[in-house]
Amino acid sequence: MTATDGSAATTATADPRFAAARQVADAVLLEGYVLYPYRASAAKNRLRWQFGVLVPPAWGPAHGEHACQRTEVLMEPKGEATLALELRFLHAQRRTVQRALDGGGFAEVDELHLADRVLVPWDEGTEEHVELTVPVAELAGDGITVPFTRPARDDVETVVGDDGRTAGRLVRRTEEIEGVLRLRAVELDGAYRVFRLTAVVENTSPWTPGAGTGAASGAGAASGTGSDAGVAADREAALPRSLVAAHLLLGLDSGSFLSMTDPPEWAREAVAACENLHTWPVLAGEAGRADVVLSSPIILEDHPAIAPESAGAMYDATEIDEILALRTAALTDQEKREARGTDARAAAVIDLADSLPPEVLERLHGAVRSLREVTGPDGPEQITEIPDEEAVFRPDTPWWDPAGADTADPARDRITVDGAPVGPGSRVLLRPGPRRTDAQDLFLHGRSALVEAVLHDVDGGVHLAVTVEDDPGADIRREQGRFLYFQPDEVTLLEDA
Repeated sequence: MTATDGSAATTATADPRFAAARQVADAVLLEGYVLYPYRASAAKNRLRWQFGVLVPPAWGPAHGEHACQRTEVLMEPKGEATLALELRFLHAQRRTVQRALDGGGFAEVDELHLADRVLVPWDEGTEEHVELTVPVAELAGDGITVPFTRPARDDVETVVGDDGRTAGRLVRRTEEIEGVLRLRAVELDGAYRVFRLTAVVENTSPWTPGAGTGAASGAGAASGTGSDAGVAADREAALPRSLVAAHLLLGLDSGSFLSMTDPPEWAREAVAACENLHTWPVLAGEAGRADVVLSSPIILEDHPAIAPESAGAMYDATEIDEILALRTAALTDQEKREARGTDARAAAVIDLADSLPPEVLERLHGAVRSLREVTGPDGPEQITEIPDEEAVFRPDTPWWDPAGADTADPARDRITVDGAPVGPGSRVLLRPGPRRTDAQDLFLHGRSALVEAVLHDVDGGVHLAVTVEDDPGADIRREQGRFLYFQPDEVTLLEDA
């Protein structure tokens, strides 16, 4: 067995089989790391580190958080197969800001203003990993246990102003982390040589709440009174001693893993018996291969991939690149200065949004991948026969063309409501049904309205387009076609109609 216990700053030993999966793993690692508008002062950036947080055992159970995660997956190793494993997580380090004093020395401050950024206290995340290579045969019986640790340390970074003089410094405090990785493989009974691989990652830090917590600072330091404030302070102290966004990459040099979401029929019962806690394993890497698994605290599908249109990491949970890029580019100069001073990754997002050319933004506007899958690389099937003339859509012909086969006409159609015809020009009383959840519709209950059109949808439903009487904007709505819509059972025909 060989193991590497170090930070991700050194990736020379990284298993090449993980190269294709690592891009997705990076997204898992930094999902929600810093949210738009990427400033420490933003309310949603004050409660961070939500995914895959393995806290010290003395903190977790009493507060609904977990100290360990368990992955179980089936594998079919061939011959003398070797398992490669990479545990990856973020280690939160607390950054404080100090201003240089005129008489010498430094004083801690809430903000340090520079020309291009505003430095503020913040909890940064440094990437850590534990790598392991072990023959599958050595995982039999009780398996193996691999403890790991990250020592406490203090780092100081000098901040220089535009005049070349020392303006202040950043002091980073990193707390000690202790953990253990347990691996075990059990061969299952059956016609096939199948093993159930169990991988447990556990935080074993001896830290207890209230012991050496220090002062909570940086984004995420909550305020409050009584027990709530104490709980928040303890979590702030627990986070630097936690494994954040912890996940595993598993790889076989000979053999394959079985899908946990779409296993072969003969393996379904064995897959259902696997116990996965606070994580979920999926096949990763190149499509069509099954030698790599990503076990993630975020549920993914087999062979997840980053959208090729993405120009870079935005870090925002459930990010939509086009919206985030446009909104980020629209931030004020002062907001951008604050974001750049919050975190180096936030600064990279600001620079990315400011530098995206129009053609890249256009590419972010959307992609229809199903067409690629259906038509294949050779393109769509060629039309060899001229379709019937009535089947050809012409942009200059409305879909309700009276001369066509379909005589639907929203401007003239009428329907029957309570035995009376209702159509354009009819006056109705609005009575939104209880199934409606739109508060705007409920506010109109009992108001009279004028029917502007009768519309039929593709599912056979009928909708009445109306304008509310006494609405000063009714003429504008009518000109722009911006009507309110109700179903026939939500109106009553007024007697004077």
